[in-house]
Amino acid sequence: ETYRRQIEAKPGDLEIETPDTKFMRKLLTVIEENIPNAGFSVELLSSKMNMSRATLYNKVFNLSGKTPVEFIRSVRLKRAVQLLLTKQFTIAETAYEVGFNDAKYFSKVFKEEFLMTPSEYLDSTD
Repeated sequence: ETYRRQIEAKPGDLEIETPDTKFMRKLLTVIEENIPNAGFSVELLSSKMNMSRATLYNKVFNLSGKTPVEFIRSVRLKRAVQLLLTKQFTIAETAYEVGFNDAKYFSKVFKEEFLMTPSEYLDSTD
């Protein structure tokens, strides 16, 4: 009787995952798996997400405020920041690691996203 009173069976906290959360988690997983693939496109993403390009566009834009192309680029650039901070790769190597074929273009879009070039970013973290 005493033992029964001390142990109370409580279910764990209920974690409810909304369909939008599931979608974004799957979207990020697919993009991250394909980060090094410079040929990874919205068409491939929509195929892997099992939806039309138009449906993907609308869903991604409504949830993130970015087009799928912008969203993929943003994920790549955020991964580039992580790689740059390890200081194991040069800026050009980092660009190739995250799926950019052109280091100059990488620097351009990096500056658009973070308001500084990759080298300025590295200098600011020292």
